[in-house]
Amino acid sequence: MSSRGRRDRDPRDARGASAASAASSARGSSRSRRDADAERPRGRRDAERERARRESAEALPVDLARVKREPGTGTGSGVWGGSGTAAPGAPVRVKREREPDGDSDPEPEPAVRYGRFDPEDQRSRHCPYLDTINKSVLDFDFEKLCSISLSHINVYACLVCGKYFQGRGLKSHAYIHSVQLSHHVFLNLHTLKFYCLPDNYEIIDSSLEDITYVLKPTFTAQHIAHLDKQAKLSRAYDGTTYLPGIVGLNNIKANDYANAVLQALSNVPPLRNYFLEEENYRRIQRPPGDIMFLLVQRFGELMRKLWNPRNFKAHVSPHEMLQAVVLCSKKNFQITKQGDGVEFLSWFLNALHAALGGTKRKKKTIVTDVFQGSMRIFTKKLPHPDLPAEEKAQLLQNSEYQERMVESTFLYLTLDLPTAPLYKDEKEQLIIPQVPLFSILAKFNGSTEKEYKTYKENFLKRFQLTRLPPYLIFCIKRFTKNNFFVEKNPTIVNFPITNVDLREYLSEEVQAAHAHTTYDLIANIVHDGKPSEGSYRIHVLHHGTGKWYELQDLQVTDILPQMITLSEAYIQIWKRREEDETNQQGA
Repeated sequence: MSSRGRRDRDPRDARGASAASAASSARGSSRSRRDADAERPRGRRDAERERARRESAEALPVDLARVKREPGTGTGSGVWGGSGTAAPGAPVRVKREREPDGDSDPEPEPAVRYGRFDPEDQRSRHCPYLDTINKSVLDFDFEKLCSISLSHINVYACLVCGKYFQGRGLKSHAYIHSVQLSHHVFLNLHTLKFYCLPDNYEIIDSSLEDITYVLKPTFTAQHIAHLDKQAKLSRAYDGTTYLPGIVGLNNIKANDYANAVLQALSNVPPLRNYFLEEENYRRIQRPPGDIMFLLVQRFGELMRKLWNPRNFKAHVSPHEMLQAVVLCSKKNFQITKQGDGVEFLSWFLNALHAALGGTKRKKKTIVTDVFQGSMRIFTKKLPHPDLPAEEKAQLLQNSEYQERMVESTFLYLTLDLPTAPLYKDEKEQLIIPQVPLFSILAKFNGSTEKEYKTYKENFLKRFQLTRLPPYLIFCIKRFTKNNFFVEKNPTIVNFPITNVDLREYLSEEVQAAHAHTTYDLIANIVHDGKPSEGSYRIHVLHHGTGKWYELQDLQVTDILPQMITLSEAYIQIWKRREEDETNQQGA
């Protein structure tokens, strides 16, 4: 063979060799892939196949009922063809439905499993985020407002950080909070249901019942009947122990005057028992737009929180209650300004009575059943002291200057103190006088007359008790107001803790109508300091243990009964003793 023949055959041999090498390399790569698949674990292959099958199965058909064709894409007659119609294979322009508002709660959709709808979401009973709940930061005493929008509609509490947020939708503040901070467990403050966000499914777990009980405590009739017989301490979530009912109230700024009055009223058993059961006042019909009923609702909520044996902490904040007071009193009583305890007590009892549907004369409520008594008031007008004696004698013969009697009811009795001395003793110290309780009670014996002056006229008045209530409130008049300042009387009132018999202050006919006239002290409110800069504290009796406790804002300490009589008492609540009751106060 010639050299030219060898040169002509070499290119063909080269192309054949390259093709053979490419085929052998392809066979080698496929063989290597098969070897790798064989070496892969069988469980992993099965898992990948199962995942692929799920993805293909979950591709649900488009709901044609929700597809809206824009004009020009079809005739709507269901027949293809013609002008303005789209071919079966042509793309269809779909108009997306409007998404719901962010502050609205979407209806929970059933879970989708393998292309089918599951009637029950199994995640509800197996939420993996329950261990993220932090009970130490939960505080349901404040107003239920969203911390961002300040809306009170559809508010949720984050159980991880304790903050309030609105809504549960995709654009709601609660949803955004759950995504940004990975806080997943929320509580609806109105429906008391738990939800997991952003997955948006309801959580059903019995371990969350203590949280709903703190938010909305409930009391059975049997539980209420044994409240005054229990001496058992309760342990809060933070480890502190407390007695239900003997709980400190937070002083937000200058609301200690209201705290003392609310704590005193919470230890009056009939009033407490009435408000512990919400059914007692829930059905009371009020006119539309009546804001006074808010006072009843907030007082009931505060009463149930004070007597809750399963609190997370050993104190309560009266924030919502005081906001209702500011609103209903038209800012006459405020949180940031010191007020008078007697004025607040008088307004609160009358407002509570009116909000419960009571009237001045006929319709009664729990307030009048517990605190209302009656008396006769005898009034005689006096002539002007500068007139001549003859003219005075002539005026006294007129009917205008004759004694008149009226029947009147009362919710509390005002006791007048003797005038404080103006001069100091030999040691240059002011003398603090003392007066027995029975001396200032003589005002109501029916014979003691006292002169009352107005801007133009003078009167002589005397008072006679005709009916004693089950619970008697004494308000000791310590403050005297004039055009320039308010003056405080520091006189100490000596009073016993028990066995105050008021029979001698009743007439014979009234005595026959009262089988029991002996009273025991159950609450004593004290004012310390100057009139405008002072502070309030209260002594209350715990009926279950028979011990006395002193409460000043958040501080709760026990106190001896003998120390109570040494204080500057301002408001006192006395309980009428019945035959079957025994003295448990130890004094």
